[in-house]
Amino acid sequence: MTLHRFSAFPHAFASLICAGLIALIPLAACADTLQDANRLMKQGQLGPALEKTEQVLVAKPKDAQARFLKGLILTEMNRQNDAIAVFTKLTEDYPELPEPYNNLAVLYAQQRQYEKAKNALEMAIRTHPSYATAHENLGDIYARMASQAYDKALQIDSSNTSAQSKLALIRDLMGTSSRPATLASRSTSGKVPPPAPATPAAKVEVATAAKSEPAPVVKSEPAPVAQPSEAKPAPAVENHSAASDKQDVEKAIRDWATAWSRKDIKTYLAAYAADFKTPGGEPRSAWEAERTRRIDKPASIQISIEKMQITIEGDRATAKFRQYYTSGKFKSSTTKAMVLVSRSGKWLIQQEQVSN
Repeated sequence: MTLHRFSAFPHAFASLICAGLIALIPLAACADTLQDANRLMKQGQLGPALEKTEQVLVAKPKDAQARFLKGLILTEMNRQNDAIAVFTKLTEDYPELPEPYNNLAVLYAQQRQYEKAKNALEMAIRTHPSYATAHENLGDIYARMASQAYDKALQIDSSNTSAQSKLALIRDLMGTSSRPATLASRSTSGKVPPPAPATPAAKVEVATAAKSEPAPVVKSEPAPVAQPSEAKPAPAVENHSAASDKQDVEKAIRDWATAWSRKDIKTYLAAYAADFKTPGGEPRSAWEAERTRRIDKPASIQISIEKMQITIEGDRATAKFRQYYTSGKFKSSTTKAMVLVSRSGKWLIQQEQVSN
């Protein structure tokens, strides 16, 4: 199921919420600050992003766009209950908007509160009957509830072949149920004002969620088909070397993920090159302190990587892969791109970029 990351509201609505408010900072400044907050969130700088969002809310406490962005940031910070409070208040103040209901449903589903998730999605559909995201999410919620019912039936009577078949069918249909889900990132109507909408989010893993307007699916690039050619010793050696380098790059990335999972800060930070380009150009010491805090905080972390694609040019490698993050009941998924450089026989991370 997918929770879609919604980064902005329809233009007409943005104008409505600004009307009648006494601005403590210029409207343009508010928009710029929200754009900065949105950018920082996408870069993983959640603390600074939240601070900028709060700046706007000090001036405009009822600004729905800022409140929505705050809910998304709190979700990224694993503060699900706080995010639920933000989205709930939005549904009370602006009941005509379907997106807060949708995101509430995903957060409830993550907590296995399927009845609440179902009710939230039904409200989203009631306010916006053509909201395809909510319809699909509701179908996923029903499937999850059916799965629980069949499980219960089998606990009572393990020989119930009918329940076994139906449960197998549902699990087959929900083959990606253990896969990450996505938070949709678009408004369902109207044009979107600043901050500009993020690229349709890739998946934020949750126990259950739902999909929105078609989110881009990360697909592996097909391997090039080798054309018949004369066998030459030199290219053969080069191919072998390239394959070996790719293996070394993949191992470096998986060792980095393992260190993160083990909360081995020293090994994790050592995976980054001395000239690593920190997000937003912040000082390396500040970045390391923030990463240490975020890795130390959770009781446990599990990082897994799939669909890795690696290209190498000399001593520089580019890797793209799907990263799955699990900490307690929180799960998320992102597409990550890395640039690695070969230094003293080791592949080290020089740049990294997260997209949804």
